[in-house]
Amino acid sequence: MVSRIREVDLAKVAITDVELEDERVLVRVDFNVPLDSGGVVDDTRLRAALPTIQYIVEQDGLPVLMSHLGRPGGERDPRLSLKPVAERLEALVGREVILTKDCVGSEVEAAVKGARKGAVVLLENLRFHAEEEGNDPEFARQLALMGTVYVNDAFGTAHRAHASTEGVVHYFANCAAGFLMQKELSYLGDALADPRPPFVAVMGGAKVSGKIDLIQNLLPRVDTLLIGGGMAFTFFKAMGLEIGRSLLEEDRVEVAGYLLKRARHEETELLLPVDCVATTEIKEGAASRVVPRDKLPADLEGVDIGPETRAIFSDKIKECRTAVWNGPMGVFEIETFARGTKAVAAAFADATLRGATTIVGGGETAAAVAEYGFAGKMSHVSTGGGASLQFMEGMELPGVAALPDEE
Repeated sequence: MVSRIREVDLAKVAITDVELEDERVLVRVDFNVPLDSGGVVDDTRLRAALPTIQYIVEQDGLPVLMSHLGRPGGERDPRLSLKPVAERLEALVGREVILTKDCVGSEVEAAVKGARKGAVVLLENLRFHAEEEGNDPEFARQLALMGTVYVNDAFGTAHRAHASTEGVVHYFANCAAGFLMQKELSYLGDALADPRPPFVAVMGGAKVSGKIDLIQNLLPRVDTLLIGGGMAFTFFKAMGLEIGRSLLEEDRVEVAGYLLKRARHEETELLLPVDCVATTEIKEGAASRVVPRDKLPADLEGVDIGPETRAIFSDKIKECRTAVWNGPMGVFEIETFARGTKAVAAAFADATLRGATTIVGGGETAAAVAEYGFAGKMSHVSTGGGASLQFMEGMELPGVAALPDEE
């Protein structure tokens, strides 16, 4: 099969290739972080942007950061101001962070041009303007006035053709990919284009529908595909098994059957759970028991992979040289049903120690890995949920495609 990974997505002009001294460097970052009681709950995305920010300052440039936060619907919403983000970033970067009152306009432009060297400027929430998501050319031009060089370091938003990710590029002579963007493209691109075998992919989550293109793109590439989570039950149904009250996408049963046949055609080992944890209700403390996949009672619902499956999946992961993972193995938010997801996370950490390249993608999966303390034990945890998924599906990312190719 011809690779669907586009060259345009891989080799881009890097931030280190562009002169930054005395330049105002407009950087698209992804600071769409969770807030609670006026503070940042998880600063992972802020930390991920630090290398690019610090490099610009070291090169005597002025970092002018722009990001969205939440879904204000094109209206100014004080609850979604980037003020808490600016405060947390200031503590992380160890220098003054100036939050502007808006992201465009003459007053904002004056504040940016008047910022002293050594400071960091953060523009207010881009999505306070509907023109951002509409990729409005005039809005993109106004954003471009804030910088003399453009850098995209927001892989997590690269799958959207918005004014700050695609439109603004057309107004700059010098554009580049930041360190985080480069890292994401390098790990994901190498894993799919030139993986070290054995290559194992682990797919989970609730629904098959969101992973069809991903599975199809991975089948000819991987040696083994492990499928868990709620999506496994749609595959069971395609195999003629009874699934009790488990999650089922009836309109995807035929597709699941096709994917099983496709795996056989590609001579790819596709493994589904052999047992599962089942319960009468999904809540903390609910009674549950382990049942074989072909003996799931009509009144029970499968909520996690069982112990035999955990052992099989873990062994396969530990034998790999390249592994990617997208989607939890069960209802991991409830401790009782998190054992499968924890087992896969531990196996990925073990494989990393053995020298494998391990990549975790997807918001839920990344959150689970971080919660269990394994984030630092993987080769790479992608900051882009939807973007990493689309990239692995072989789709073009507008925010990446807009950047100039490396010569």
